[in-house]
Amino acid sequence: MSSPPLPWAPGIAAHSARIAVVDSLGARTYGELLAASAERASALLGLGSDLAEEPIPFLCPPGVDYAATQWGIWRAGGIAVPLALSHPPAEWAHVLTDTGARRLLVAEEFHQRTAPLCRELAVELVPLAARPGASAAASRLPQLGPERRALLLYTSGTTGKPKGVVWTFGMLGFQLETLTRAWGWRPEDRALHLLPLHHVHGIVNILGCALHAGACCEFLPRFEPERVWERLASGEVTVFMAVPTIYHRLIEAWEAAEEATRQRWGAAAARLRLCVSGSAALPVKLFERWREIAAVPPLERYGMTEIGMALSNPLEGERRAGSVGRPLPGVEVRVVEEDGTLAAAGSPGELQVRGAGVFHEYWRRPAETAASFAAGGWFKTGDVAVLEAGAFRLLGRSSTDILKTGGYKVSALEIESALAEHPAIAECAVVAVPDEEWGERVGAAVVLKPGARLSLEELRQWGAAHLAPYKLPTRLLELESLPRNALGKVVKPELARRFAGRRGAP
Repeated sequence: MSSPPLPWAPGIAAHSARIAVVDSLGARTYGELLAASAERASALLGLGSDLAEEPIPFLCPPGVDYAATQWGIWRAGGIAVPLALSHPPAEWAHVLTDTGARRLLVAEEFHQRTAPLCRELAVELVPLAARPGASAAASRLPQLGPERRALLLYTSGTTGKPKGVVWTFGMLGFQLETLTRAWGWRPEDRALHLLPLHHVHGIVNILGCALHAGACCEFLPRFEPERVWERLASGEVTVFMAVPTIYHRLIEAWEAAEEATRQRWGAAAARLRLCVSGSAALPVKLFERWREIAAVPPLERYGMTEIGMALSNPLEGERRAGSVGRPLPGVEVRVVEEDGTLAAAGSPGELQVRGAGVFHEYWRRPAETAASFAAGGWFKTGDVAVLEAGAFRLLGRSSTDILKTGGYKVSALEIESALAEHPAIAECAVVAVPDEEWGERVGAAVVLKPGARLSLEELRQWGAAHLAPYKLPTRLLELESLPRNALGKVVKPELARRFAGRRGAP
């Protein structure tokens, strides 16, 4: 039988003959992707007719396999829970336990790493075919309304452990429709994708928008500056999105290249229809340097897991350095003082967001969900911003316990909790250390147990089994005691000052 409409991409059938996804194994059309996802959905359903919002964690490399699995989970009525490829098993275990997952979909290359975990947690390990088939054993798939839960994305909060952020199909559809219109996505576009697929930037802004528009999404298995430049120079790519760290490394590669190569690469960047930077603040220096190379600066925007994208610089018109632009259509934004009153223009305050793109709930955390909203349905982002000449500029986090490094937002409290388990550490505190390339580095200040010794490399090697790579400290400061106030709380600004000027791991 024919498949039911896709609520997140209602017009996708019109593009059945167009190339949807390109990866290292080749290309697949939209028709083939639809068929492959129906096959995955049928396998998940078995003799059933609806997964009824069962959380389905999955772990597979970027490309056709990922897209078919994501769509297959949705079409079977499940909630897609993408796991990060770079995370250690301990972090996968948290997601599996928190969601109450009964099964984990795993690509072949991850079987060995996940099998012990699945046995320990009594979770069924479901192997995924190396590459989904192009034809489906058609079965009846459920109809999906906008109120149905679609995505469960994990993000670090101020309490330490990552929380599950629930997206409905209504929220997903709103984001995709808003962004494709605001950023001018069209079927003729070809997006180069090299970001992780467990957070909004990679899932929604690039892959989701490309497929929503009937465009082509090309995946690179890893980030290599020279290879990215050559793909841009091919003239096939029209859309490029990255985090500031990637722009920094592309600029470094451009500056190290010969003059003829610089001219060719610069001309390629100038031909891009859309070039976006996000997931962390784009330093003004990078903004200006990219404009010198490509003639047009990156389009900077603002969003987070709980709200998708809320602010954006214009597709056409002036893009200001240090600004994240204006509210996207259908999004309401305000800046408030600590007492909840509106801040005057030019005065800093907490950025709050309201609209159809705001998340549904934190998974199984009703109290934390309620606490994250102000009266009237305004989501409290925790970011401090100021409205200047009609556009917003971010000033940073209202909490010193949130770090943004290489496009990732991480919790200092979560890292501290993990490092506290090290046998040589008596006390520790984690702070953000400003860095031009990464935005912020993870700095760990430690008090060692009597007679213990610990190097930064030893700490990073030990931590690799407990933390994602971007959460590992790259700066280590050994102290006799941590600076504390009268109430015993660590004075983190003082620690940040002590880290200034010190060097660590790259």
